[in-house]
Amino acid sequence: MKRTPRIVALLVSMLVSAMPAMATDRAIWTWEAESYALVQDPMAARQAMDLARQKHITSFYLYADAFRDRNLIVNRSEVYRQLIRRMHGAGLRVFALLGSADLHSEVYVLPEQRDQALTMFQRVLDYNASSAFEERFDGVNLDIEPYILDEWDRNKLGLLGQYLDLGQALMDLRRASGQSIQVGPAIPFWFARIQVQWHGVSASVTEHALALYDYAVLMDYRNHAEGTDGIINHAIDTMEIAGRLGKQIVIGVEVGSGEAEKVSFQHLTERDLERELALTERAFGNRDAFAGFAIHHYRAYREWLNRQGTAR
Repeated sequence: MKRTPRIVALLVSMLVSAMPAMATDRAIWTWEAESYALVQDPMAARQAMDLARQKHITSFYLYADAFRDRNLIVNRSEVYRQLIRRMHGAGLRVFALLGSADLHSEVYVLPEQRDQALTMFQRVLDYNASSAFEERFDGVNLDIEPYILDEWDRNKLGLLGQYLDLGQALMDLRRASGQSIQVGPAIPFWFARIQVQWHGVSASVTEHALALYDYAVLMDYRNHAEGTDGIINHAIDTMEIAGRLGKQIVIGVEVGSGEAEKVSFQHLTERDLERELALTERAFGNRDAFAGFAIHHYRAYREWLNRQGTAR
């Protein structure tokens, strides 16, 4: 059958509309063991960059602190320089991921532990200051979660005030360094629903945090975009706040195991993930505050793709 130009145009339009939209950025959290493997093993780094190219990942949140009595950012900084140079050469951005389950860094919100967080952050500032432009981190992603602490239930507002105090101290350190590196925390979507009095101002934890930091990654861990308990609805308040403050939000999703079914895409397919991300991007893509997605996390994502046979 001969296809007229009008029919061909219609078919192309239908094909494009059926494809998932690509966000301007897609990041992936890369935790302690995997990050140490990437900086020390060129083959592991190549595999990570191949995955990034295949799956439209544009940023790595690369762990950059102590792990199992080693601190490569201090003692072998050249391995970070080599990897970051390679990743930049491949068109990737690299953020220093700070915060660790291994170090129980949730305690850093406590005033008596704050110096540990400041020292951790200063190491990244020192690293960037001593590195060539193409070897520097593009930003910092902080993962310090006060709600993990045992005292959360009995002292929630107090801990949140200390969490914000820590944020201010970190940003003061950044300002004192004269550097312009972007800094932002990973925050749960429900921070937007908790009001706290801080420095005489009553606002949501999210609003206070976004006033301090340059951006945030929203831990919006649901495996469906729509509905009252979906990704879109849980992100709306944060997007509104970010829009007012001129800040950006990366929406984080989970693919790891060991989570409640509604939290993770673990039991679903890559096609399901892409469909729900496309719906989310359709909802927020025209907002200046929307800055793409982050996947939690590198090892879980590779294993999940391998089980489906969709990792090349």
